[in-house]
Amino acid sequence: MDIKEQDILGADIGKHWYYRAKGEAMLAMLDQAPVRHVLDVGAGSGVFSRLLLDRGADLATCVDPGYPSDHIEAHGNKPIRFVRGVENADADTVLLMDVLEHVDDDVGLLRDYAARAPHASRFLITVPAFKFLWSGHDVFLEHRRRYTLQEMEGVVHDAGLKPALGCYFFGLVFPLAAGRRLVGRMLTGGGEAEAKSDLQRHSPSVNDMLYQICHAELGVFKANKTAGLSVFCLAVRK
Repeated sequence: MDIKEQDILGADIGKHWYYRAKGEAMLAMLDQAPVRHVLDVGAGSGVFSRLLLDRGADLATCVDPGYPSDHIEAHGNKPIRFVRGVENADADTVLLMDVLEHVDDDVGLLRDYAARAPHASRFLITVPAFKFLWSGHDVFLEHRRRYTLQEMEGVVHDAGLKPALGCYFFGLVFPLAAGRRLVGRMLTGGGEAEAKSDLQRHSPSVNDMLYQICHAELGVFKANKTAGLSVFCLAVRK
């Protein structure tokens, strides 16, 4: 989760339809497998780590070079560490939620964490989908690229991990977002996109409606190999 988006939504980020639905999709991808220690790379406020602590994890370590300093907080009487870097990746579950699109060497970053992680540790990775959806939102968040599912699985494989499950999410809102971005591109003549976030606060009714639409996908999204706004990939260390 990008710190810039945390600045937009503040303490309500966990209630926003996008992050609420994405957190539920994360839990569905991990299924019922136990989580003891989660390492959350590029964690921002740690919204996804907090969900895993609520689910039963014992410890969360959130890594983000944007933190002003290292510190420890408590969440439900469990420790959640916020650090700017780690020397080892001693965790059974590693999250990279919308991280790899920010770096020049996505394979190198993922390989570095994979090499330091324990055997059989799980990696859950999400990235924005489809290059044709590129917009000012990507420019604002300083993205380098967007991915197809096949491209993401290729990065995972090249980093020394074994893809276990890959799919798209936010499939039901995909046509709305795609139409909006394509129309916006036509109106600007296909020129350089203005750096502007698409993330915004909504009224409670609109926020709930968008959440319910995405929530309806949860039972079937792991079979979605066709289209969505986000690519999800669950992988294990070889």
